[in-house]
Amino acid sequence: MLEKYVPILNWGRQYSQDKFGRDFLAAVIVTIMLIPQSLAYALLAGLPPEVGLYASILPLVAYGIFGSSTSLAVGPVAVVSLMTAAAIGRIAQEGTADYASAAIVLALLSGGILTLMGIFRLGFIANFLSHPVISGFITASGLIIATSQVGGLLGISSAGHAMPELLASLAEHLGQFNPYTFAVGASSLAALIWVRLGMKRILESWGLPSPVATLAVRAAPVVVVLLAISASAVFDLGARGVALVGDVPQGIPLLSLPNLDLDIVGALIVPALIISIVGFVESISVAQTLAAKKRERIDPDRELVGLGAANIASAIGSGFPVTGGFARSVVNHDAGAATPAAGMFTAVGIAIATLLLTPFLALLPKATLAATIVVAVLALVDFSILKKSWAYSKADFLAVATTLAGTLIFGVETGISLGVAASVVVFFYRSSRPHMAIVGRVPGTEHFRNIDRHDVWTDAHILALRVDESLYFANARYLEERIANEISGKPEVTEVILMCPAINAIDMSALESLEAINIRLKEQGIGLNLSEVKGPVMDRLKRTDFLDHLNGRVFLSHHDAVAALSANPAP
Repeated sequence: MLEKYVPILNWGRQYSQDKFGRDFLAAVIVTIMLIPQSLAYALLAGLPPEVGLYASILPLVAYGIFGSSTSLAVGPVAVVSLMTAAAIGRIAQEGTADYASAAIVLALLSGGILTLMGIFRLGFIANFLSHPVISGFITASGLIIATSQVGGLLGISSAGHAMPELLASLAEHLGQFNPYTFAVGASSLAALIWVRLGMKRILESWGLPSPVATLAVRAAPVVVVLLAISASAVFDLGARGVALVGDVPQGIPLLSLPNLDLDIVGALIVPALIISIVGFVESISVAQTLAAKKRERIDPDRELVGLGAANIASAIGSGFPVTGGFARSVVNHDAGAATPAAGMFTAVGIAIATLLLTPFLALLPKATLAATIVVAVLALVDFSILKKSWAYSKADFLAVATTLAGTLIFGVETGISLGVAASVVVFFYRSSRPHMAIVGRVPGTEHFRNIDRHDVWTDAHILALRVDESLYFANARYLEERIANEISGKPEVTEVILMCPAINAIDMSALESLEAINIRLKEQGIGLNLSEVKGPVMDRLKRTDFLDHLNGRVFLSHHDAVAALSANPAP
């Protein structure tokens, strides 16, 4: 039982020298990649850059103990960093001790929520975030994040967590433009784009194997960081008005828990819940994708516990909310990570960097980190989902467009709330007007199909109606109206057959509607019959007196029903 929630007790017994070698190599590569990302995402969250390093140490150890994915790399990610800034920016001023403390509380709350969700097997809650909602949210978040970094690229101030606020702030401070900052930001941005789009092709043309070239591309941003630091030192960019990271505290902070002020907890509990669900959805999708390549299985509830432990560990280590990142997880997988120990080794690498390398980060231009963020998040922007959803389903398009527009205009929390609300409304609308079809027999067969789509045989005395949705309070009245409309003006109809293979459940409201339909049809001299009722549905019906009063029969198959009730022989 303990092994279920502490997977290290299982895979740790089978750990070998070969797995150690693969995990160590993956850890080295991910560490190189994670350092600039951690610094950048901390700044995105409005926190000192070293906090990003802190959030990349203990969380990785905790996930290595409690997580189940062999490839998932946990740490700060762009979307969660943006949501962190939006959440704590409402209750504390950026750059203050209260702001940093609120970030720690947020991580602790998120960790607690995720852990409880895992223990009580509540992973299904994440299903309320449909794919259209997530796609719209991530696209909008990517645009907001990229826009928020424009100020850093131009050397001007900017503030806000929604597009109107950001654009207004950028316009207001445009006079602060610094050409040296722009030169650093533009060159870093160009270099990073070239690395992503063209470097691999050049390396392969030099004879480098594709996997090695891919890993080199993933690690190349570190080179850009080193070049930016060198340029800062040579040209004394700090004296020319270029914002630098500045002195980064050397060492690892003491482990401690934050003071839980009830007012702060109350203000952050809802954002923590939203961050938890969004982070879990992002993480589990990455973990399952990579697990499929290894023919492994990911248990969502175990992942909840693993991510919860990682966030609690982040709070203890003075970090902020974390989750599984797509880019670093792919690198971890491609580098050959064999077990969650790869993440633990990465934590050791980040800890060493925090202890030894932080003095060199003082000269790093913030514009380079802004460029790193922009390149990373623009990969998240996907406008094709609008075209796809419009072509496939106008209702799904509504959910995508609502989420995207709501996030851009009002911010991340409001945007995703509107997206969930739109999805729920769409669901209720669809199910409140379920597809129903009058069916007839395909000649020479026992199959029944929609009379509007197929050339079928029907009996004028029988109304055979297939209901393609479970019956519940939202659509029960619609069924009543449909049957009433179909028999209106048709005195030849003597039997109604409800074909029920798609009905998985009937709630009390729908049962009362069926009883009302039965009474009305009986008064008109028309029988109400059921066919192909599923076992669980029939079990519930048998617990009531509905079947005792049914003005008709229940048939095992629709073929049997038509054969028994038809006044004419079928072809």
